[in-house]
Amino acid sequence: MQALLIVDIQNDFCPGGALAVPDGDSIIPVTNKLIDHFNIIIQTQDWHPAGHSSFASSHPGKNPYDTIEMDYGLQVLWPDHCVQGTTGAEFHPSLNTQKTQVIIRKGFRKEIDSYSTFFENDQKTTTGLTGYLKQRGITDLFVVGLATDFCVKWSVLDGIDEGFSMHIVKNAVRGIDIEGSVENAWTEIEKKGAHIITSEDI
Repeated sequence: MQALLIVDIQNDFCPGGALAVPDGDSIIPVTNKLIDHFNIIIQTQDWHPAGHSSFASSHPGKNPYDTIEMDYGLQVLWPDHCVQGTTGAEFHPSLNTQKTQVIIRKGFRKEIDSYSTFFENDQKTTTGLTGYLKQRGITDLFVVGLATDFCVKWSVLDGIDEGFSMHIVKNAVRGIDIEGSVENAWTEIEKKGAHIITSEDI
């Protein structure tokens, strides 16, 4: 069984947002068309408390996109974004959310960031998505959303490790691109065995 996984198409990741992905909103029309092809739609939502440990503003003297060592490894520091209850954390108003059955919120634990839809960044704390998919008999996940080089990439890599067939829709993702991170993400995704497709293949 197949499902569509829509990653973090939220105001703060789209043009005008606090952590805007270049052309982030350009994938919304493609995503809306894809929704018609699937009976099961899952969305993820970045959902940070104020003062989250991944925010540069939580670390005096640090700037956005600096990196620091956390207990769980290297962490990129971000501008404050997708803070719980703010307009920036809401799904983009052009995105069709009517058919969405499950919303997985991530990044809500103050001391740990979360890119993947399956695990927080410690790679141990689960979101519960694996259990949901297995209970429903879903074997194939088709992934769209933001950003290619962070939340999309880690969701695809972890999905493969969790035993799912992962299909990433190339014309329905966009990346932040920090020092070549988008190109590196595509290399990792392909090497891991994900299926790279376009919306025309569905």
